Amino acid sequence: MRHSVALARLLPVVAVLAAAAPALAGVKLITLPARERVEIQLDHGSATLVEEERVVPLAAGVNDVVFAWANTSIDPGTIQLRCLTNPDQIKILSVSYPPNENALTWQVASPRAGSARMRISYLIGRLDKTFAYRATASNDERTLTLRQYIHLHNRANERFGTAGMWAGFGERLERPIDVNETKRLLSAKFSDVPVTKRYTADLAGFGYLDAGKKQLRIPMHYELRNDAAGGLGAFALMPGKARIFQDDGRGTVAFLGEDWAAFTPRGDEVRLFLGVSKDIVVTRTIDRRERERVMGQLHDYDVIVKYEIENFKDQSVVLDLAESMPGVRAEIHGNTGRQVEWKLGRESTLGAADAKRSTADRPVFHVTLPPRGDDEKAKKIVHRLHVHIKNEW
Repeated sequence: MRHSVALARLLPVVAVLAAAAPALAGVKLITLPARERVEIQLDHGSATLVEEERVVPLAAGVNDVVFAWANTSIDPGTIQLRCLTNPDQIKILSVSYPPNENALTWQVASPRAGSARMRISYLIGRLDKTFAYRATASNDERTLTLRQYIHLHNRANERFGTAGMWAGFGERLERPIDVNETKRLLSAKFSDVPVTKRYTADLAGFGYLDAGKKQLRIPMHYELRNDAAGGLGAFALMPGKARIFQDDGRGTVAFLGEDWAAFTPRGDEVRLFLGVSKDIVVTRTIDRRERERVMGQLHDYDVIVKYEIENFKDQSVVLDLAESMPGVRAEIHGNTGRQVEWKLGRESTLGAADAKRSTADRPVFHVTLPPRGDDEKAKKIVHRLHVHIKNEW
């Protein structure tokens, strides 16, 4: 006697053997056992592991246990059955696949009648997750609360009931999962995370706000570190959409924007884009471009990049000013594709570059800007970056 069932419905049927005792011939179908436990592993990027346990009544002798998965995305090559009760006595003898059916049958031998806890595991498609974040900054923008959510997408055409879930990090979650359901689960919350609001002037990275006036685009970011000192660091932060808010000081929050949070290992920085500042104006021009012959067709270039900066905010801010040396070389000489050889000149007014933020061909400087005056006029600050670009053909 054989019987097929829907996905995750497990039905043991007593197989009547030729040599069986006559009493076994009248054994009826056993009531369908309910799931006792479901665990879903979401730690893999492209495969979801499901493990379910059921307490199955077995008859003495050989039982046919039938499992079917019509209209689901189970990978049949990954289905496994294990007996957790008396595994040294209850044996799985064989597995067979009926032709033209999404089903299989295990033959399970038991020395005596009784219930046995069994675990079925399989990989399933269309049951996956994405990550999302909600960042709420304090009114003074010095700290924020970061919430991480898992969006579970169940398109597997199966109702799992209450299931345990683990994403590979953080705490185990347990929620009911209905058929064709998308569920948002709070997986982690971090309070009082130190945050720095950054304003960046970087022509190569962000371009012009107004190319005709040579005014640079000044993006704003919240920056936080994924480490213990930064209130994070328990695990790497997965990529996902981040919605960003700020406490408005009146008991509500103001929506600042959305960004895509990149994958951030422990110890790295998270940068959340807030928009473009209209209160900081940076005009960038090439103030000097002198070609100096070294020998033959080999030349050096003496270059000064001038920045005229105005802060129309009521508070002082620090501007990160970055300059791409390949970009400067392209402006004054063209893009040769060669690595740029350069050094800082004596007429620079920006001070030393930030060693942690700078790279070999992209120095980053910090410029402190005073607030605008009582007359609401901004004081114009002028800085110069003096560089020697060497050994160009």
